[in-house]
Amino acid sequence: MKNNIFNYFIKLTAVVILLQTLYFKFSGAEESIYIFTSLGLEPYGRIGSGVIELIASILILIPKTTLIGALLALGTMIGAMMSHLLILGIEV
Repeated sequence: MKNNIFNYFIKLTAVVILLQTLYFKFSGAEESIYIFTSLGLEPYGRIGSGVIELIASILILIPKTTLIGALLALGTMIGAMMSHLLILGIEV
């Protein structure tokens, strides 16, 4: 029982982190537009990455697809880290 609650808490934490960025991506926040313009991916990269993060969040919450959602989220996070380390810089 405790293990199930802990696992659900961890999943929910990951989902909340993923979902909190969606508002900025889907609303066209100035920071998101700047980042994706700098990458040469505005608006398709911004909206596309938001859709992928939304799908990953849903998949993480479904027990049978948690691994797929986690791998999808991992891929988007690696892409974000590489973008910041190689192109954007850390302060953006």
